[in-house]
Amino acid sequence: MFDQNQKFERILFKTLGRETQFSQTRLVAAGNLNQAIYLDTDQGEFLLKTNYDSRRDIFPKEAKGLQMLAKHSPLKIPEVYGAGHEEEINYLLMEWFAPARLSGNYWQELGAGVAQLHATTNNSFGLEEENYIASLAQPNTYCKSWPEFFIHQRLEPMAGKALYDGLIDQRFLEEIRLVYPLFDDIFPKEIPALLHGDIWSGNVMPSASGKPALIDPAVYYGHREVDLAFSKLFGGFEQEFYHAYHEAFPLEPGFEERVPIYNLYPLLVHLNLFGSSYLPPIQRTVKHLLSRLP
Repeated sequence: MFDQNQKFERILFKTLGRETQFSQTRLVAAGNLNQAIYLDTDQGEFLLKTNYDSRRDIFPKEAKGLQMLAKHSPLKIPEVYGAGHEEEINYLLMEWFAPARLSGNYWQELGAGVAQLHATTNNSFGLEEENYIASLAQPNTYCKSWPEFFIHQRLEPMAGKALYDGLIDQRFLEEIRLVYPLFDDIFPKEIPALLHGDIWSGNVMPSASGKPALIDPAVYYGHREVDLAFSKLFGGFEQEFYHAYHEAFPLEPGFEERVPIYNLYPLLVHLNLFGSSYLPPIQRTVKHLLSRLP
C-alpha cells in the first residue's frame, strides 16, 4: 500500500502542483475495468478513478464529457482536477461527493435538469470525436438524421462486435438489419440534443448537499428520448423525474412504445460486456419489429 500511496502522491502533485499528505485512502468501488478510490488528504478530499487499460484516452474523454455536462446542465457535476497516466496507471482525479440524503425535491430537480441539458442542440447527430460507453468504443461520426446515426454509429458497431465475439449469429444480425427501414417512421423528427448517454441509476447520485448529480457520461448529440429510455432499462427513477421532465420539455406521443427500440443499444452494450443473459430482450424487440414489416 505504501508504494501505491506514493503513486497517488505523484498523481496529486501532477494535478494540483503541490505536495500532498494522506490521512486515509480506501477503495469505494470496483467495476469490470475501473477502480474508484477515496483520498482524504491535507489538500482536501478527492475521488481517484484508476485502471490499467492499454488505451490511455478513456479518462481524458470522460473528463471532456463531464466538462460538457457542467457547461450545459444546472445539475451538479463533479469538478475534474486532472486526467492522465502515472507509470502503468491511468487516472482521473475528481471532486469527492460525501454520502448524503436526497433533497426533498431531488427527482423533480433531476428531471428539470436533464430537460435543460437536452435543450443544448447541434446541427448534426454525433460528436467531434469517438468516446466510450463503459469500456467499449463509441463511434460518433456526424450524421444528419437520427435513424442514420442510430443504425450506423450505434446498432451496427455493437451488433458487429457481438457477431465477431460469437454472442449472436449471422442470421440474427440479418434480422436486426431487416428492421432498419422502419426507423424513419418510428422516431419523431427532432433536432440533436446533448445527451448524458449512459443515464441509469448508478450514474445519478446526490451531491454533498443532497441535490442530484450526474457522473460517468458517454456524451454525444442524439435523440433526447434515448436518455429517458435508458433511465427505464434498469429502473430506479421515481415518477416525479419523468413528470418534471415532461413539464419542462414534453415528449411526443408514443414514447413508451419506442423505449424498447432505443434500448437495443444499451442492451447490445451489456451483451458485449457481460454476456448472453442480455440477448433475450434484444430478440424480443427485434421479433416485435419484424412483425411490423409489410
